[in-house]
Amino acid sequence: MSRRRYVARGVPGGYRIWDNHGRRWWGDFYELCPDDLLTELNGRADRTRITALMNRYRAQKRQAGRGLRERRPRR
Repeated sequence: MSRRRYVARGVPGGYRIWDNHGRRWWGDFYELCPDDLLTELNGRADRTRITALMNRYRAQKRQAGRGLRERRPRR
């Protein structure tokens, strides 16, 4: 069995995707492990599916960030 090209590596606060062939980080920072994105990257690598998965993870990140912001009282 060959070595997987893309793997998720834990970094402080979440995960990043590491490209073993290019030896560099790929994509964004993820708070949750992007298992289905890794499966697609290491499998068929369909561009439309990868784009849809990345958009989904970005939307999750935006939603999570909304709850963490503090609201300032109105004057």
